[in-house]
Amino acid sequence: MVGTPRRLRRIGLLGGSFDPVHVGHLAVARAAHRRLHLDEVHFIPAGRPPHKPQHELAPFPHRYAMVALACAEHAHFVPSLAEAGADYSGRHVHYTIETVQRYQREYPQARLYFIAGVDTFLELPTWKEYEKLLGLCDFIVASRPGYRLEALRLVIPPALLGRPVAPSRDVLALRQTAVHLLGTVASHVSATEIRRRRQRRQSIHGLVPVRVEEYIVKLALYT
Repeated sequence: MVGTPRRLRRIGLLGGSFDPVHVGHLAVARAAHRRLHLDEVHFIPAGRPPHKPQHELAPFPHRYAMVALACAEHAHFVPSLAEAGADYSGRHVHYTIETVQRYQREYPQARLYFIAGVDTFLELPTWKEYEKLLGLCDFIVASRPGYRLEALRLVIPPALLGRPVAPSRDVLALRQTAVHLLGTVASHVSATEIRRRRQRRQSIHGLVPVRVEEYIVKLALYT
């Protein structure tokens, strides 16, 4: 008797500066985890983001530590050192396609889902080898009010589009992968505002996880 094929492990990849990680990031990760039945969501602090060369980030060890604290209370969330570099300094540029390829090597039996906000996804044509990237992993796109699937279709080369199995308002089929539109995740939190509040000596309570808040206050980050 032939056994039932095992379901591929599903790993979500949530990259970002995480300067600092905040409750909005966690809300998106939880929504993606539920929507696509992900086994894990890996939070990947960026080394030096290629699109933000002038942005002064907090040192990588601090950003990774905050991500680790934020993930500690969620069984399916994993802090990642994928972009830490060989010296764990996080000083080097890492392109998304390189990070995804690294995950493919490390998890050859997994299906990968790259999680991004809709504004980030619409900038996809500016990413390194973005057409190749679209064929390597699925995308989960966290939407905002007013965005529909057709807006995402505009940044995808027609040659990469596949034939949908059935009409869908939230899944765009590509030849080898798919783009999943994640319903609006309500959050008005931004890392920029958190840093500004710290500079003004204002409370950030409720904007970041409690353990992350304690870390930021104890080490006087962003002041």
